[in-house]
Amino acid sequence: MNSDALSHPTRFFLLKKRNEGQHDTEFNGTIANVGPALRCPQCGGIIGALSWEPPYQGELELYGTDFGDLMPGVSGLLATERFVEDFKAEGLTGLSGFHPVEIKRVRRRGRGPKPGPPPKYLYVTLAYGHAALDMERSRILRKKPPTCTWCRYAGPDAIDGLVLEEGTWNGEDVFRPRGMWGVVLFSERFKRFAERHAMSHMALIPIEKYVWDPLGLLPPQPPQP
Repeated sequence: MNSDALSHPTRFFLLKKRNEGQHDTEFNGTIANVGPALRCPQCGGIIGALSWEPPYQGELELYGTDFGDLMPGVSGLLATERFVEDFKAEGLTGLSGFHPVEIKRVRRRGRGPKPGPPPKYLYVTLAYGHAALDMERSRILRKKPPTCTWCRYAGPDAIDGLVLEEGTWNGEDVFRPRGMWGVVLFSERFKRFAERHAMSHMALIPIEKYVWDPLGLLPPQPPQP
């Protein structure tokens, strides 16, 4: 187990991409082949998107002036080779795969100089299976409670903060939690890593402050200071 998990309670974060910043980049993967989605070992329900199979190819859309280090990919994340090397060198955990991705084209969006060659990117997959959301303490609006005690899946209508169940986190720095496999969570150690390496296109939001309300079901949020 990661030593951070044994010392003091760790805060967890969700990744939000900063739009219109210097490193505003988006990836569109070419989906030629897909594999089966993960299934819950207890109820058999789907607990992940279809897996992305080779060839790993896609296009980048560059809205800023420099390429971003980390962004959503197809069933995983897209990371620069620099990011992956630093991630491994500092002993962070939770990512696997590390498949090279062929960038077929870079599209310039908005005004700016013609982009140069992109950095080398790798497709990475995320840890899943240990950490689980505390479904009683997380503020999730849903039509019915989860029926499976392992995957804990119940489609949310709105979210007003998430909490991990104590004792379920196994020390991974990047992972998908049981109860909501569609979100990616990051440890406090990852947050410090991102700050040290000036990954300025990332905003890491504490999970207890995460709000998702596409249908307007939650009370109005107070204005941010």
